[in-house]
Amino acid sequence: MPKLRLTTQRESIFNNEVISKFELFNSLFLTLPFYKIKDTGTLLPLFFKSCEEGIKQDQKPAQIIEEFFAKYTSYKDRTDIIDLLFRFIQYIERQVVLFDAVEDASFTKLNTTDEQSTLSFILKKNAENKPMLAKIEKLIDELSLRLVLTAHPTQFYPGSVLAIITDLTSAIRDNNITVMNSLLQQLGKTPFFNKKSPTPVDEALNLAWFLENTFYFAAANIQEEIDQNLDEYNLETKKILELGFWPGGDRDGNPNIHADTTLEVSKMLRQILFRCYYRDFRVIKRRITFRGVEENIAILHDVLYKNAFDQTCEIEDISDALRENLNKIKDTLLVEHDGLFVDLVNDLIRKIDLYGNYFASLDIRQDSRVLRNVHRYCRQNKPISSLYPADYDQFSEEEKLKSISFKEATINEATEADDLITDTIQTIKEIRGIQKRNGEKACHRFIISNCQQASDILQLIELFLWNGWSKDNLTIDFVPLFETVTDLKGAAKIMDTLYSNPFYKAHLANRGNKQHIMLGYSDSTKDGGYLMANWSIFNGKTSLTAVAEKHNIQLAFFDGRGGPPARGGGKTHRFYASMGKEIANKNMQLTVQGQTISSQYGSVESAEFNIEQLINAGLTSGLKEKHNILLDEENKTLLDEMAEDSYKAFVDLREHPLFVSYLEKLSPLKLLSQVNISSRPVKRNGGGEMKLEDLRAISFVTAWSMLKQNVPGFYGMGTSLKNQEKAGNWNKVVKVYQDSDYLKTIVDNCMMSMSKSDFTITAHLANDKEFGAFWTQLHDEFELAKEMLLKLSGQPTLMANYPVDKKSIATRERIILPLVLIQHFALEKLQHNHTEKEQQALEKLAVRTVFGIVNAGRNLA
Repeated sequence: MPKLRLTTQRESIFNNEVISKFELFNSLFLTLPFYKIKDTGTLLPLFFKSCEEGIKQDQKPAQIIEEFFAKYTSYKDRTDIIDLLFRFIQYIERQVVLFDAVEDASFTKLNTTDEQSTLSFILKKNAENKPMLAKIEKLIDELSLRLVLTAHPTQFYPGSVLAIITDLTSAIRDNNITVMNSLLQQLGKTPFFNKKSPTPVDEALNLAWFLENTFYFAAANIQEEIDQNLDEYNLETKKILELGFWPGGDRDGNPNIHADTTLEVSKMLRQILFRCYYRDFRVIKRRITFRGVEENIAILHDVLYKNAFDQTCEIEDISDALRENLNKIKDTLLVEHDGLFVDLVNDLIRKIDLYGNYFASLDIRQDSRVLRNVHRYCRQNKPISSLYPADYDQFSEEEKLKSISFKEATINEATEADDLITDTIQTIKEIRGIQKRNGEKACHRFIISNCQQASDILQLIELFLWNGWSKDNLTIDFVPLFETVTDLKGAAKIMDTLYSNPFYKAHLANRGNKQHIMLGYSDSTKDGGYLMANWSIFNGKTSLTAVAEKHNIQLAFFDGRGGPPARGGGKTHRFYASMGKEIANKNMQLTVQGQTISSQYGSVESAEFNIEQLINAGLTSGLKEKHNILLDEENKTLLDEMAEDSYKAFVDLREHPLFVSYLEKLSPLKLLSQVNISSRPVKRNGGGEMKLEDLRAISFVTAWSMLKQNVPGFYGMGTSLKNQEKAGNWNKVVKVYQDSDYLKTIVDNCMMSMSKSDFTITAHLANDKEFGAFWTQLHDEFELAKEMLLKLSGQPTLMANYPVDKKSIATRERIILPLVLIQHFALEKLQHNHTEKEQQALEKLAVRTVFGIVNAGRNLA
């Protein structure tokens, strides 16, 4: 009953604070005098109504839109029609922003942390239990959380718009209609997007907005709370939270990144951080005007100002010097001035402990196939050429492992190298300089994508030893990335081989016996479907944990999670809370990307809440350390069968002859490269024909979300459950679901994907000559999945257990329904011949709708 009252209370708050306010402010928004907006505010509600009624009647998007113009306007010319549709798009994009701001303004009222999972509650509960306190202290010592921001092309808002959203949220929270009115007008006149694609450095700068404006404060606030809680019980504190950064370092994700990009981004992160430090220090300087601190204040002012604003300033790691001067000020305040304003000094010291000279660790990532080519190139040059036989590439894996010698050398580059090889070698050399200037943590991980064998990692180590690094000072963590279903199955064997290698074993000992392993959700889902991807990663983590424990290695799993459940997103903290003792879970690391960044970490309040959720998940999981019942032989066999059935259904779909052409013709997949929000290509083979294997996972998932079908987030689930029911195993499936929080989370996230699907929008395709049967196949699996998931969960409707989230999704989907129809209208018209000018206008119309649809979904792509 208490849970029911809580749910009802949240729904009431949501209705009053979000839905009612949005409707009120939206009516105000529709009357604002924007440029070229005559009649738009009047026509848009009619357009909404036409769209909803047309969908109910299974009309085609083109028919709905053409009938609207015939009924409510005098427009006949195609140019005028497209122009009005563009203005509708501009309005709806801003309606999405308005809803975001209204919802964010109510964040603290709608979201409350489960008090029983907090560190404060756990400590208070066990205050008299010394053995338990000792266990908590050990867990805190081992616990860590690293959030890694990645530049995926679904974080559309530039800094100017993000700042407006922040101010608008504040005005809504304060019910300041005057300020709201002016901000809405500013929003209407502020461009959302770039006229040309951003550079990788531009992307890094845009993403750094969140570091400067939310994470800088949120992480420090959380660390302060941790420090206070532990100090109260005389326990030693520890830095738990770390930040990571991929823009400027992720070459596999973005081939336009080069060594000079990495250097520029590392300097940019440092300078932004020192501007944050200087901003805080000015408050200290304004308050601490006492005798005895003048010299230290002057030193800090000079150093911080130069590092924040002087481009010619010599860059070096000065974090120790900053702490030394701040601690001297702190001591003087405590001894001579009754500790007045010492909290300001402590706050800056805490931030320096958290962010050092680098703000966020810059990860380097490259594909194993590129790294093999670099190794081959180096072997062709002296003195390395004398260490390896000419036929080394034909060696077996065992022969390669015996041949790798880990000898330090300086290569005499006599042969010509291509750009990728040159960049890799230059980057390896430059990492040393970054560490010297910004500190070791500034850039200490090299991630090997598509890692398929132990030699991929050991050969990369040799590349470091051949390009300026020594064995005794190899301050790099080498991180294999396992993504496909096949790679995940072989991951444990690869790591067992690595841990047994004498050189690598010694290297790990120098790195604190801690191994980082990255697991990719996006490509595993694209490869094997939703259930198989999640189950493969679960099994991979189990086997990798067992191997690490055998070798006494501390394991840190780095989860490459995207925004939607189809790419590992959804209610992420519940995944971590549901791990059993068989999976290493004390070092949580995950990517944060796309709209997930602004939706979950766009304000200090939401960032604090979501970071706390993850830390609390690590705490509760670490203290309980329950056996995961999915590993019981009978349950594991059941899940193996379900995953295999789901995998077969998904692979059969992927291999359907119409699969790629369906996406190409009916979604804006081919046009995504025109979206000027990213410096990275849509697919990996450049200008070649569209092949599924070359398509990036984010483009793949985005295309399905534009169709409102979200196939990667559910396909195969219905078939796998139905097969178990036919086999007479339904009661077993229900029991496993009821007993396993991990399986519940998989099911809940699947239902979230399905809640953002709407097959009624494309229902007209059921009668399409080319795609009718294919659409029906997708729709049938959707309906089957819905039927079986509701039966399994006991819920009357999708997401019935999360009524507020369900209502939020429904409202957002309603807001952007016209955008979806405009997009499909444009794509339908593009199937016919047009003048070049008309073709460009229709393509632009289709592309522009993508922004609002993804923004509204928050974790659609």
